[in-house]
Amino acid sequence: MAYRIAVVGATGAVGQRMLRVLEERDFPISDLLPLASARSAGKEVMFRGHPIRVEELTPESFAGRSIALFSAGGSISTEFAPHATAAGAWVIDNTSAFRMDPKVPLVVPEVNAHHLDESQSKIIANPNCSTIQMVVALEPLRREAGLRRIVVSTYQAIGGAGNRALEEYGKQAKAFAEGRDLGPAELFPHTIFGECLPQIGDFADDGYTLEELKMIYETRKIFDLPQLAVTATAVRVPVAVGHSESINIETESPLSIARARELLAAAPGVELVDQPEAGKYPLARHCEDKDPVYVGRLRVDHSVKNGLNLWVVADNLRKGAALNAVQIAEVLHQKGRVE
Repeated sequence: MAYRIAVVGATGAVGQRMLRVLEERDFPISDLLPLASARSAGKEVMFRGHPIRVEELTPESFAGRSIALFSAGGSISTEFAPHATAAGAWVIDNTSAFRMDPKVPLVVPEVNAHHLDESQSKIIANPNCSTIQMVVALEPLRREAGLRRIVVSTYQAIGGAGNRALEEYGKQAKAFAEGRDLGPAELFPHTIFGECLPQIGDFADDGYTLEELKMIYETRKIFDLPQLAVTATAVRVPVAVGHSESINIETESPLSIARARELLAAAPGVELVDQPEAGKYPLARHCEDKDPVYVGRLRVDHSVKNGLNLWVVADNLRKGAALNAVQIAEVLHQKGRVE
């Protein structure tokens, strides 16, 4: 069975990768409709070796569509996702618009695909990129030994803020190379070249940024652990693609490093790279355009009972966005839930 698919935000960084992942994984598509704003309508995108004209997004765009992949910003999803579901389409949304809606499943297929069985909603939320890679890495450990607490610090790539952010970084790098002033910051609170910015998103009243709060609340929802102790610090770093995370966990029961390595080596979506004595551990530049979540630097945290440390790296635009969305569509297809 092949489906009529719409991709909203098809000309953006994530939308482009969605098209690529759909093609690479040979998702069953009979007709593809790329959608974007009026500004981008009329452009062409390539799919399966052929150019396809981008159409302007309207409330009527979803007639006859089986699945709509959204990645064009939360306000667009809030406005147009209801039109898509009213037309009979499943919506897989890559924004934060519906993630914490109790009626909307928040899905990472390697972790909680069963939530799709229980859902009456035709909107499925794709989690935040940094949350996705963390829960994929932690799920085999959680299943074995439980989770009591998570402390995560993220080092997030510029590409997570979109193509304009990469362009801004490029301008600053060029200015530095030419000995010029870096110029004013436009998309970030400060210039990003040569800097680590401990702010991603606005600050809430308690001093956490919105990105940090996403990781806390989304992790609890995905794991079905509403009381799980989670704290996060999110940092933007001058890396083009690939989020890195330092994760410290406390498990409910003891878990040896040897057993943790066994579990991670066998886990779906995970690739273990853990030979630090040989200089082998996950690096951001090695994950670009690759599917796995890479895990390494496993070691005991001797300061607490049942403590472990690990280092986790993934392509934030691929597994952290486009791939996870397509995998959700694949699960819906496999379960026979798409008409």
